[in-house]
Amino acid sequence: MKMKWAVMVVFALISATAFAIGQDASSTEKKSTGTEMKDAAKTAGKDTKNGAKTAGKDTKMAAKKTGHATKTASKDAAKDTKVAAKDTEKGAKTVGKDTEKGAKTAGKDTKKAADKTGSAMKKGADKTVDAVK
Repeated sequence: MKMKWAVMVVFALISATAFAIGQDASSTEKKSTGTEMKDAAKTAGKDTKNGAKTAGKDTKMAAKKTGHATKTASKDAAKDTKVAAKDTEKGAKTVGKDTEKGAKTAGKDTKKAADKTGSAMKKGADKTVDAVK
């Protein structure tokens, strides 16, 4: 009979151990599917909100940098335009002076040529008059 009691005690201990472990495993805080979905939605909402904030800041910073670059490019273009205008003005003055000098020289040369032509014609006319006499 001792053997029978020993088997019963061992069986009781094994059952109690299995029961205790089973209770312990189910006592961990398992969330229901609904609760897990709510938590996931909250986390997704927070992540989306944080992502939107970050994207907003990044967009603002990019816009600021783009604006600065555009402003700088605009200033550079204005400077370049002024320099080009000054260069054009100087070029026009130089061309004007050169044209004026050229016109004076051409005028003098034309006058010399006319004087030579006139005196040659006068001499020729004098010779013709002398020959006719």
